[in-house]
Amino acid sequence: MKHILFIGDSITESGKQGDLDNIGNGYVRIIHDYLKTVHLTEQIKITNKGISGNRISDLAARWREDVLELNPDILSISIGINDVWRQIDNPQMKQIHPAEFEMIYNDLLTQVRSKTDASIVLMEPTIIEEDVHSQGNKKLVEYVEIVNGLAEKFEAIVVPSHLAFLGYLNADRNYNVTIDGVHMNSAGNMLMAATWLEAAKGLLDKQ
Repeated sequence: MKHILFIGDSITESGKQGDLDNIGNGYVRIIHDYLKTVHLTEQIKITNKGISGNRISDLAARWREDVLELNPDILSISIGINDVWRQIDNPQMKQIHPAEFEMIYNDLLTQVRSKTDASIVLMEPTIIEEDVHSQGNKKLVEYVEIVNGLAEKFEAIVVPSHLAFLGYLNADRNYNVTIDGVHMNSAGNMLMAATWLEAAKGLLDKQ
C-alpha cells in the first residue's frame, strides 16, 4: 500500500474535521477519488494533515509527529498563503518574510531527505484575491520562486498551482474559483487537483 500525505493550511484541511474519512471536501478529496476510480490505484492510503491558519513555522512545530513519524511514500506540501496573508490582514504579529520562509522550508525538506524515503511534491501557494495585480499576489511572487528553487534543490516535483491560477484569472472566464479570494470553491479545488495530478503523473505511474 502506498501512503500519500498532504500537509498544509486550511486550503488543504478543507472540511476534514466533519468528514468521516478525515480527508475533507477540497482538492485532497478530488485527488483521492480520482486515484480510486480513474487511476485505479486500489492500494492507496491518503492522509490529510492540513490545519487552518498554518504558516511554515507551524509546519515546523509539528513536522516530526505529522510527517517524519508517519513516513509516507509521497509527501505533498502546500504552504505559503498565510505567510503572506498575515502580512496584510494582521501586520502587527511577527511576520515570516521570504528569507525565513526559505530557511525553515529548507530545513524541513532536509529532514525529509535524511530521515525518510518519501518522494516530495511541492505545491506553489495559490492566490490571494482573484486579481493578478492584488497586493497579496504581488507579495506571493517571491514565495513562489522560493518553492520552485527548493524543488530544484531537493529534486522534488513542483506543482505550478500559482501559475495555473494566474493563467485562469488572465483568461477572464468570469467564474470565481474561491469563496473569499483565498479559500477554494469547488472550481478552485478542481483546478488545484487537476494541476497536482498533471504534475505528479509520472510519480504516480512509477509508484
